[in-house]
Amino acid sequence: MDTKEKLVTTLHEAMKNNNEVVKRTLRMVLTNVKLAEVEKGVALDETSMLALLQKEIKMRNESIAEAEKANRPDLAASNHDEIAVLESFLPKQMSEDELRALVAGAIDEVQAKLPSDMGKVMKTVLPKIQGRAANDQISRVVREMLSKNS
Repeated sequence: MDTKEKLVTTLHEAMKNNNEVVKRTLRMVLTNVKLAEVEKGVALDETSMLALLQKEIKMRNESIAEAEKANRPDLAASNHDEIAVLESFLPKQMSEDELRALVAGAIDEVQAKLPSDMGKVMKTVLPKIQGRAANDQISRVVREMLSKNS
């Protein structure tokens, strides 16, 4: 069962169980999936689905920061709950050490030496990670490791 099917199945279960947090979260995600599919003109593949889920999590993390700045713990808690729902659909996240090892292997593979080689490294690393780490985290690690080499 692919991620989209899992989202739909879980939404139906949440509707039966009257789980408002899961229902609200998955309806928003499925709306964004449908929007992305209409924009692209094709169904999203698994990699695109995982990227969309990570984007949704990133948006909620930004909302948490804004809610805390505005002293709104209720909104922050709501976003934390939604993040927990979304993370259940992502593969197990990589540790920082696993990510660094993978990036080091990619740097050796493409023989990158300078920070300007970041694009080559990212192109090699991203397909291997597939949703197990956020893109901003990956780019931060690649940038750090390439600046150490130069």
